[in-house]
Amino acid sequence: MKLNIFKLLFCVLFFSACQSQVKEGTQLVDSNGFEKTITENKGQLIDVRTPKEFQSGHLKGAKNLHIYEKNFSEEVDKLDKTKPVYVYCKAGGRSAEAVEILQQKGFKKIVELDGGIDAWNDNKKPVEK
Repeated sequence: MKLNIFKLLFCVLFFSACQSQVKEGTQLVDSNGFEKTITENKGQLIDVRTPKEFQSGHLKGAKNLHIYEKNFSEEVDKLDKTKPVYVYCKAGGRSAEAVEILQQKGFKKIVELDGGIDAWNDNKKPVEK
C-alpha cells in the first residue's frame, strides 16, 4: 500500500514538473504564428543570441541583446514594458531564460518563438544579414 502511494505521488510530482509553466501574458508560438504576430502587432523584437550568431542571420528589425552579456539586464530595462516583447534565440533555450527575466522585470506581453531561429529557418522564413 505504501509503495503504491509513493508511486502515485512520484508520478504526480514528475508530470507536474514537466508541464510548461507559461505565465499569463506569455505565449510560446511556432514560426508561422510568430511571423503573423510580429507583422500585425507593433512591439520590440529581441534576439538573445551572440553577436556572431546575430550577424549570421536575424529577423528583420530585431535588436541583438545577448543574454549572457553583463549588461543584458540594463539593456532590458531600456525596453518599454507597456509594449509587447518578441524574443527568440537559436533553438529555444536562451529565449526561455530571457522570458523568465522579462517576467521578473514586469513585462506583461511576451511572445517567444518556439524552436528559435532554427525552426524559423526550417520553415524558410526570411532573415537578413
